[in-house]
Amino acid sequence: IFISCVGGGSNFGGFIAPFVKDKITGTKNYRIIGVEPKSCPSLTRGKYAYDYGDTGRITPLMKMYTLGNGYMPSASHSGGLRYHGMNPIVSKLYHDGYMEAVAVEQTRVFEAAVKFAKSEGILPAPESSHTIRVAIDEALKCKETGEKKRIVFCLTGTGYFDLKAYSAYNNGEMGDYIPTDEELEKGFSTLPDINL
Repeated sequence: IFISCVGGGSNFGGFIAPFVKDKITGTKNYRIIGVEPKSCPSLTRGKYAYDYGDTGRITPLMKMYTLGNGYMPSASHSGGLRYHGMNPIVSKLYHDGYMEAVAVEQTRVFEAAVKFAKSEGILPAPESSHTIRVAIDEALKCKETGEKKRIVFCLTGTGYFDLKAYSAYNNGEMGDYIPTDEELEKGFSTLPDINL
């Protein structure tokens, strides 16, 4: 199982690149999981459509999973990965079923981060902590079923610039924001009106 966070897709893409060819050709049956925040769920709740890569609508249109270029995640979201869309290549892999996507709440992300820091001595970046959350969840599933699996996850940064968010979590001041369908529709309404 290969697990990495997905915000715009560059981290994830670099991590899975050496393995995805084997998945596509059927040589290996890897599970590839992209982890995103529930507050900005471009893969798990987005639309596969042409959209602008920026809120200023300057970039060329790209086919991607998107929440709409006008979507803005809640200001209370502390875990990074705030981009409205997803890299076109990662989007195509997801659309064609070569990878899975999971969305997680930020309090569960920080819970995993604190657990990781206490056991490994590394304070992970919130973005990477999304990955850690799902790696822990997958390991617990294996423990329950007795299955043995290799779980590889991508740790890409430290959390020293995110101490305010860690403090909010430790003080019980962090909440989980999950957009409603109506809020997502507002973002989808900003998609360009094109017929392709």
